[in-house]
Amino acid sequence: MASTAALTTSSLLRRSRALRGHVFPKPLPNPSSINLARPPPVLLLPRRFMCRNAASGNEEAAAKAAAEIADTGAPTIFDKIIAKEIPSTIVYEDDKVLAFRDVNPQAPVHILVIPKIRDGLTQLGKAEPRHAEVLGHLLFAAKLVAEKEGIVDGFRVVINNGPEACQSVYHLHLHVLGGRQLKWPPG
Repeated sequence: MASTAALTTSSLLRRSRALRGHVFPKPLPNPSSINLARPPPVLLLPRRFMCRNAASGNEEAAAKAAAEIADTGAPTIFDKIIAKEIPSTIVYEDDKVLAFRDVNPQAPVHILVIPKIRDGLTQLGKAEPRHAEVLGHLLFAAKLVAEKEGIVDGFRVVINNGPEACQSVYHLHLHVLGGRQLKWPPG
């Protein structure tokens, strides 16, 4: 087997699990043999691969920006969804919570469950004893959503807390994910 030092960039990329099955151009020539009048071909990565890395950076930037205005009391996008000012695909609703499909799903089933009244509960880290009842109700609603979506035998509930966890909306919300084999560790 060739040593890692002897592998070219394109052969390393071909061996990558994330890029397996993609077609890459031939390896670039030795730098001393490059004709500057005719530049070498550019190694193009699949768009899906490039977008995933860019999206990760954008998600982190969005989370940091959202954290800066988290406790201003301004209405969040979720407040607007609750008020029906922004359309959403609602899958469950009662007097305390609202559950709707995520517009950027990370699994075949990706539902957000939110309390209808924020009451200072912008993130789980800000929970107080007075929030205990709604926190329990959110988890019970997540179970009801999983049953309704047919994933009760295998689903995950995720709460992002703060910018380091990429929380981008400061209105506590649970992500209910399922419909495929979920991997561990998640992050």
